[in-house]
Amino acid sequence: MVIIIGAGPIGLATGIALQEKNIPFKIIERGCLVNSLYHYPTNMTFFSTSDKLEIGNVPFISHGSKPTRAEALEYYRRVAEHYELPVNLYETVTSMEGEDGNFTVKTDKDEYKAEKVIVASGFYGQANMMGVPGEDLPKVKHYYDEPHPYAWQKVLVIGGGNSGADVALECWRSGADVTMLLKYDQIKPSVKYWVKPDIENRIKNEEIPCFFNSEVKEIREKEVVITTPDGEVTIENDFVLAMTGYHPNYELMESLGVELTDDEKCMPVHDEDSLETSRKGVYVAGVVCGGMDTSRLFIENSRVHAEQIASHIEKSI
Repeated sequence: MVIIIGAGPIGLATGIALQEKNIPFKIIERGCLVNSLYHYPTNMTFFSTSDKLEIGNVPFISHGSKPTRAEALEYYRRVAEHYELPVNLYETVTSMEGEDGNFTVKTDKDEYKAEKVIVASGFYGQANMMGVPGEDLPKVKHYYDEPHPYAWQKVLVIGGGNSGADVALECWRSGADVTMLLKYDQIKPSVKYWVKPDIENRIKNEEIPCFFNSEVKEIREKEVVITTPDGEVTIENDFVLAMTGYHPNYELMESLGVELTDDEKCMPVHDEDSLETSRKGVYVAGVVCGGMDTSRLFIENSRVHAEQIASHIEKSI
């Protein structure tokens, strides 16, 4: 038995690869199916074309050149149903004991014997916190779904990446009074090519005011204190949408005994070919392999991990 932690696209793809080799497995997911994609903004459009998101040789046909979140959710549901993948949803892995060939994986609901364990937990489940006073106020959101709740409200959007740009534009078009705050001096060059000129023009025209090279100092009930190159500024505020990025579940990694690199990338130490980690019998798959370097791996360029891992496991059991 192989336990796969995470029912995202790569976790599902790895299950399919194991199934094709007649290796028994179970996928355990702490949330819903493709939980990370479910928590994407409601109206999000992928940067990738649908064919690059395909797994299991199942065609992904979208209405436009770029698939939407809703289309992706339906697609991965269909793939999981087609292959009848054994997926346990809303079950959280808490710890693991044993060694290669004889692991005991414990969850909040049960425990399982496993010869191998694969971590495909992604990084979207853990938000990067700012560590400032007031960040725990109810008005501060690290995840965004849709713009309607912010209509006619004073909203501070933090972050100049794809999420920050999308959120700022959607909220502004829905009637919010939007201000942006960036740590750097420009919108990130990696922002989707059809979005970047839009947000830059809104900023240039002062339709969406933006504080560059600035950081939040304190969040209060009805205002936010910002540190700027020209000194401290206090602005009126109803909501803070902190699109500050996400990171892998390092608490899970620690509980599984997976060693991490000691640099700023904080990646799980693993073999590039087999994806086996420093703990023999434990593998990593998908974007979790990149650690804090969250812009290096995506669904389209980590799908190959499924076959790499399945082939290595087939040879070792």
